[in-house]
Amino acid sequence: MTPAELVYLGVLAISIPVGFLLRYLSPPGKQGAALLLGLCITVATSHIHTLHSLVTVIGTWIIIKSSWRYAPALTLTWTFLYLLFFRMNTWFGLPPPTHFANAVQLVLTLKMVSLANEVRIFHIEKKKEMSSFAKSTVIVSLSQEPSLYDILSYSYCYVGILTGPFFRFQTYADWLRQPSPQSLPGRVPCLHRLKLVPVYAALFLAVNSVFPLAYVRTEEFLDQNFFFRFFYMIAVFFVFRMRFYAAWCAAEAGCISAGLGCYPEKALSKPGGGPTVNYSPDPSAEETYDFRTIQNIDCYNTDFCVKVRHGMRYWNMSVQWWLHHYIYPNSPFKSYTLRAGWTMFISAYWHGLHPGYYLSFLTIPLCIAAESAMEASVRARLGPRGQNIFDWVHWFLKMRAYDYMCMGFVLLNFWDVINYWTSIYFIMHAIAICCIIIGKLLKGGKGEGRRGVKEGEKTENSKEKSGEKTD
Repeated sequence: MTPAELVYLGVLAISIPVGFLLRYLSPPGKQGAALLLGLCITVATSHIHTLHSLVTVIGTWIIIKSSWRYAPALTLTWTFLYLLFFRMNTWFGLPPPTHFANAVQLVLTLKMVSLANEVRIFHIEKKKEMSSFAKSTVIVSLSQEPSLYDILSYSYCYVGILTGPFFRFQTYADWLRQPSPQSLPGRVPCLHRLKLVPVYAALFLAVNSVFPLAYVRTEEFLDQNFFFRFFYMIAVFFVFRMRFYAAWCAAEAGCISAGLGCYPEKALSKPGGGPTVNYSPDPSAEETYDFRTIQNIDCYNTDFCVKVRHGMRYWNMSVQWWLHHYIYPNSPFKSYTLRAGWTMFISAYWHGLHPGYYLSFLTIPLCIAAESAMEASVRARLGPRGQNIFDWVHWFLKMRAYDYMCMGFVLLNFWDVINYWTSIYFIMHAIAICCIIIGKLLKGGKGEGRRGVKEGEKTENSKEKSGEKTD
């Protein structure tokens, strides 16, 4: 393991017992302790670059206080422009930020944009209540505008400060106000989330030692036969998945130990967003709670869902919620595929400026268009047995598409990615284009194919409908 990975491991290991201790503190004590620990982690890992995150927070607070109505758009612009400066600060003679400072900045960007949207909704609903005396229809809205101390506490809360998951300010506020946190589930769900972490970590170390990424950049690798080069991306993506499975499951365990994101099951919480229905637990009845709000990875469905579109839903789930609610609806395009492309472009920018991010993320809309065309022109004409076979083939190609795109995500350099994809003849791009052409030839392109895309969009919107109500 690299020194950076050991630091991440240490932070995750510390956060779990600390979370159980914080359950015994009063809300002010819990807020202060979480802020102090988060600041200690940030300063210890980011050093002077902690100032970047502080400037981002102060800038967002000024925007919110100056114009809450336009705060969402202004905050998105502010945080994304600051990300650009943050990544190019060596051009101005400043020292390059640490890897940990980048992680803090990424999570903070999500939080600030979400906070600005929550504050705007709070003021809109407050004005509605004052003018019509009608009860707010927004699910779990803020009770008051956060102070600067509240914003700083939320921004530097130790939970997920380096690894995520993303959670809204409302989730954080609910955590502070929990009436009896010691009585909420903790040990059992925490152990349940941790039980496979050693397996994921062991598989990561074992396979990574046999299939190191650096080998892909050598001339010797390019001299290997096609099947070896093709198989290598499968191994690399496996290593990539195991690394994040272990990290995110451990990060979720840290949230669970603290009780963050614990809501009744009947609240129908969404990862990242929180409850989607107004539900108050009955004190006299036994309630069942879950931690769906802070779930960031669904390992089983990531591996075994059928579609490329669905694979995104189960990976980095809290960030996907953020993209779906704050980026996708504001896309300048109306087509589902183009809106997905716009969202993927923003996601690539959020991750960084390396060309590999853009090459990978912008391949996703092509894959979505291909699978929509084939579903409409081929799968729709098959019987139950034929559809079952189609789905297995679809799953196999979905996994190979993610293997293929992962290489761009890990190689990062433009020519490294292009050289690798060239070595396997851009096979997944070729397959996707062929699927789209077949769909058009089978009359799926103009009629059924386009309808398939629209149905796909309708399905995605309906599945996230309750989450949209939250904001």
